[in-house]
Amino acid sequence: MFAEIKALVFDLDGTLYVNGDFGREIRLCACRYIAGLKGTTIEEADRLIRETKKRLAAASGVESTLSHACIELGGNLRELHRRFAEEITPEPFLARDERVTNLLLSLGKRFDLSIYTNNNRLLSERIMSAIGVAGLFRRVLTIEDGWRPKPDPEALETVYRLIGRKPVECLFVGDRYDIDLRLPAAMGSTVFLATSVEELLPLNKLLQGEDL
Repeated sequence: MFAEIKALVFDLDGTLYVNGDFGREIRLCACRYIAGLKGTTIEEADRLIRETKKRLAAASGVESTLSHACIELGGNLRELHRRFAEEITPEPFLARDERVTNLLLSLGKRFDLSIYTNNNRLLSERIMSAIGVAGLFRRVLTIEDGWRPKPDPEALETVYRLIGRKPVECLFVGDRYDIDLRLPAAMGSTVFLATSVEELLPLNKLLQGEDL
């Protein structure tokens, strides 16, 4: 089933590392932005974001993202990510995991590796450096490549074009099926759900056709 795969496309946050405290820092930054936009408290902004995500998910039938919730609340995606880049410091929360580094080094010998993330380029680069995976990817595709957050068909078509692969030649790896994987699967790509590093590590053996 993996014979046609030539490229692996990884989500970044929650996939190549998992850190709840850092995730809360990102959410808190978004809350500060929405609070300023709405003239309300951070607590009220958090409630607005949570309720908006629920409403968007109910309307679409799939999980919603922080980016889409902020846009729905009147936020500007470029300004939100400017705030993320300026206010968030990932290094105290993250550390190198040799298991992930070694996995990617092994996979990179046989496949083209890319990142496709809703994060911005500056923060993505700092995160990749902190977790020890900088320089291991042929392409790093971020929200700045079109300002269309996942899941988005037009953005995904751009991913295929930029990495130079057909959908059937790609395997997408992510921690949120609705956000990272549902659309690539619908377009003909293979997908792999990993919600922890432990779930990510068997990917190499799986692609080699070994029993897990």
